[in-house]
Amino acid sequence: MVYDIAVVGGGIVGLATTRELLLRHPGLRIANVEKEDVWSKHQTGHNSGVIHSGIYYKPGSLKAKLCIEGRKLAWEYCDAKGIEYKNVGKLIVATEESELGRLDDLWVRGQQNGVEGLEKLDAAQIAEREPHCRGIRAIFSPVTGIVDWGLVARTYGEDAKEMGADMFLSHEVTRIERRGNVTVLKTPKGEIQARAVVTCGGLQSDKLGRMTGGNVDPKIVPFRGDYLILKPEKAHLVQGNIYPVPDPEFPFLGVHFTPRMDGSIWLGPNAVLAFAREGYTFFTINPAELWDSITYPGFFKMAAKYWKMGAGEMYRDLVRSAYVGALHRYIPELQP
Repeated sequence: MVYDIAVVGGGIVGLATTRELLLRHPGLRIANVEKEDVWSKHQTGHNSGVIHSGIYYKPGSLKAKLCIEGRKLAWEYCDAKGIEYKNVGKLIVATEESELGRLDDLWVRGQQNGVEGLEKLDAAQIAEREPHCRGIRAIFSPVTGIVDWGLVARTYGEDAKEMGADMFLSHEVTRIERRGNVTVLKTPKGEIQARAVVTCGGLQSDKLGRMTGGNVDPKIVPFRGDYLILKPEKAHLVQGNIYPVPDPEFPFLGVHFTPRMDGSIWLGPNAVLAFAREGYTFFTINPAELWDSITYPGFFKMAAKYWKMGAGEMYRDLVRSAYVGALHRYIPELQP
């Protein structure tokens, strides 16, 4: 059988793409091809589960548009499917005078982007919303929420399956070649043929691109975010999302406090070089992939610019008290 379109990737992007193609073109024959035996195993299943409001992005940019419209569509989809989500809100907290200018810039961005219900808070108002949080000023976003994105993705997959897509789990694409007007996906379980192919491979997206003759640049360099989790008896210390004021000079957002749908509270993340594409723990090492990362010129360029920040992130990854020290700025009661 030759499909009209094959979508490679069973994370949230690949499954949403498969579903959307069938919503727009119900007559298409579509295959979704995923290397794992379950959907949403990688990036989709390892994120912190936040539904962002859209306050951070440059007004008029595609990121701002997608974040704000996507948030509203996510609410609608979850309501239609009975997927639980919570609008727990978010505080973006300034703890030092030097952060107030950037906080004001965020306020202007949020207003220009049309983020609903934003409030400016002083120190006393911060304490009213988050009794254990300390800051001098903050922005409160009531439309920031949390959800299990892995569950959302799997529901997309079920939708696509019900609409007629063929879903191929445990089919890792090892080669892509063109035969006449057909693209052939080689997998250990046989070939899948389609007239067109869309790759949504996440952590492997550059490798899939190179299989079709694409450039070696850009390349995925994996960074891992490690989190601490509050003990359940300390969960009362955090009511909603608490975020720092982002510094545009740095590539990472900084440590923050994130409630989860299961009731747990995640603290972090830091951001450290992962030693494998799918290196979700410190001791997961793939020597070939690590060598590929550290010999990539783009990595050298970033490391040279942010070496001091990177060293601090690695130190906090290894020293628990240093990690908690970064969180103390916002919740002074925290103990290692």
